[in-house]
Amino acid sequence: MAQKVRKPAAERSEEEVRRAVREHYTELAVKGTPCCGSDSSTMCGCSGLYPEADVLSLPPESVSVSAGCGNPTAIAELKEGMTVVDLGSGGGIDAFMSSKKVGPKGRVYGIDATPEMVHRARRTAKEHGFANVEFRLGEIEHMPLPDGCADVVISNCVINLSPQKQQVFHEAFRVLRPGGKLAVSDIVLLKDLPESLRDDMAAWSSCVSGAVLEGEYIGAIEAAGFSDVKVEDRVVYSHEQLMAYITPQAGEGVPIRSFSAPRGAEDLSGTVASYRITARKPRPPE
Repeated sequence: MAQKVRKPAAERSEEEVRRAVREHYTELAVKGTPCCGSDSSTMCGCSGLYPEADVLSLPPESVSVSAGCGNPTAIAELKEGMTVVDLGSGGGIDAFMSSKKVGPKGRVYGIDATPEMVHRARRTAKEHGFANVEFRLGEIEHMPLPDGCADVVISNCVINLSPQKQQVFHEAFRVLRPGGKLAVSDIVLLKDLPESLRDDMAAWSSCVSGAVLEGEYIGAIEAAGFSDVKVEDRVVYSHEQLMAYITPQAGEGVPIRSFSAPRGAEDLSGTVASYRITARKPRPPE
């Protein structure tokens, strides 16, 4: 029998990409284990990204499935009474952190396309009394929210997963009020990935192969209509960090990555970075 030829990620349909991502995060939600270890030397999780006191104040059910690569709430300038939208809210760590900052008069909407994640986050919100947080099932490219409803849009290591990144930024622009702020943490490329990694669907679901170059990422934000686009900071990953992230780790509990770096693979140090970026929706001229 002829061996089935696997299509490169770049040739797969958008629905195939979305399905692979949903399957990855469904398993994460069900198993309740982080996408990578809690070790600060890895690319995602909680360690080193949030103040320890903040993490300890959050529901452990949200912390345990954190899959972020930064802390967008730290650059969002959240104030009491604000309305916040969290794109790809997952288990809710950033939504719950935002909830504490905006207070009972504020509102937080978490949008996620994985039903199991939304169910988990809703259950956590109910059990821990987060009355000002609402989790909605939906795609971040087509959010179930009205125009101009938010003061701040945040996202943590999610936009790279979308096959329609430009549409995501258009949607963020749509739901923001004039003068509203975009604050995202995400994986961005400093140079092109090797073909073997770019074509691997598991590496896409792991927030690597779907990432784009800095110029393309910033350009998509500006093309959506945002102004004052600023790279607040970035963390560049070593080859060892990247390989530890996208290959299965014994005992980590989530055997859902299949990529295996070929022997003698090129050093990927300086190829992938975590960026924190802010931008504003301009106010209309007076």
